[in-house]
Amino acid sequence: MQNLFTKSYRAELFRERLQQAMKESGSNQSHLSREAGVDRSTISQLIKSDGPRLPNAHLIAQCASVLGVSADWLLGITDKKESAADLLAASMSMTEASRALIDEQIFQWHQEAAGYKIRHVPAGLPDMLKTSAMLEWEYAPALGRSTTQAIKDSESRLELMRRSRSDYEIAVPLHDLRAFAHAEGYYSGLPLQTRLEQIDRMREITTEHYPSLRLCLFDARRLYSAPVTIFGPLLAVIYLGQNYLAFRDLKRVDAITAHFDTLVREAEVPSRDLPKCLKSLRAEIL
Repeated sequence: MQNLFTKSYRAELFRERLQQAMKESGSNQSHLSREAGVDRSTISQLIKSDGPRLPNAHLIAQCASVLGVSADWLLGITDKKESAADLLAASMSMTEASRALIDEQIFQWHQEAAGYKIRHVPAGLPDMLKTSAMLEWEYAPALGRSTTQAIKDSESRLELMRRSRSDYEIAVPLHDLRAFAHAEGYYSGLPLQTRLEQIDRMREITTEHYPSLRLCLFDARRLYSAPVTIFGPLLAVIYLGQNYLAFRDLKRVDAITAHFDTLVREAEVPSRDLPKCLKSLRAEIL
């Protein structure tokens, strides 16, 4: 709960913090008055006065802007000096996303979150469950001649992720899995044998590692989701295609986590029924 200060205490705290901010920023009364657009005597009065009165909101905002702190901090409303814009910039970042299997940034985030629950909505099928043949078919157009080495390197990292202490929960749109099984849309031209091996691989891994690895299928007509990964309470990352949009502030991480939990709760095929669903899909395409 926010502290309810008396006027005199808040005014005293304002003066103390104003002087502290001036000292830490290397500013003086002349500089602050010039940059804030007021007389030097006005700044002097703010510092030396021992009365309960505070300056108007405009002057407080001007001083805060010049000194690089937040007006709320000057007034004792918060203990965070940073402005709202600075806090937002620190809590959100945009990182380049290469067309690769497991790039350096993704791998670092997984290592950082080791031991935490990782929630994931992939852009297609989960890379960590794919066969070599599936990876080669999907990534060869982007990786060119380096495909074989890239797959070899990435499989090593995928194996490390699978063997980590993290609990994985994955949500995939049901229509995407069906499109894959029937070689439709994005998966057009995918050989039957590759599809069959991939279905068997998914069934094998999800069965072997259940319940530490759970994969459910949701109906995207009822609940849509962009590709997103939530690394425990630390970080939530939305995949944009050429970039990752990463959030570290608790409020946004919690909101994205709640969105993911809704996908799981409303899943068309819960994780315990996935093996049966994969078996049915396999039978359909034979």
